[in-house]
Amino acid sequence: MREVIPDRVSIIVPCYNSEAYVQSCLNSLFKQTYKDIEIIVVDDGSTDLTWNKIHRWKEIKEQTTKTFSFEDRFYAVKLPRNTGYAGAINVGMYLAKGEFIAMQDSDDLSHSRRIIRQVESMREHPSLDMIGTSYEYFQDGHFEIRKREQWLSYGVSKINAAYKNGGHCVCHGTILFRAGVFDQIGGPIRRGVGVEDYDFIARCIAAGMKVDNLKEPLYFYRRHENQRSREFFRK
Repeated sequence: MREVIPDRVSIIVPCYNSEAYVQSCLNSLFKQTYKDIEIIVVDDGSTDLTWNKIHRWKEIKEQTTKTFSFEDRFYAVKLPRNTGYAGAINVGMYLAKGEFIAMQDSDDLSHSRRIIRQVESMREHPSLDMIGTSYEYFQDGHFEIRKREQWLSYGVSKINAAYKNGGHCVCHGTILFRAGVFDQIGGPIRRGVGVEDYDFIARCIAAGMKVDNLKEPLYFYRRHENQRSREFFRK
């Protein structure tokens, strides 16, 4: 049986050729005001310097901080070949020990209060199984110029109706959910390349789980030429 540590949040960071962004992503997680976290980075067979950047970041942080136990709170796994987005996430979920599991894309950033606000909301609403957040997006290199998303929905009933009608209104990179969700329905599936994030949330709702979004923009979505989502949106 999988070990579950009460109150801990396991943050899954799938990476593929993210050498330019992974360190700033990890910095944003390291600054979370919610302290009972573990960070699980899965390098999905990168062909650039992503793996080196991850380990260099860890070395620097180990030397400069005494408040975070890297021995049992930071895990970095390099897969021998590229398995795809869903494969990398599933590896991270299997390694997770937290009561909650959160997602984080390696080219994006999280607000320092993201995790604490999501955990507070889950505690306040014990019937919730998953919660995302609003987000702001910015062009790479221009973080100071951000715009608010306009496509998300808020409220369990609205989100439930949207997915049952084939809609999509929760940003996968922002979600935090109870670990039992993974135990019940598993992680993302690989048969729908490019829609793994949508499929995972839709299966949660189809299984009767309650999903909501926080209206606070607690996530920062980076736009750049090599991002995975742009590849599929173009199609």
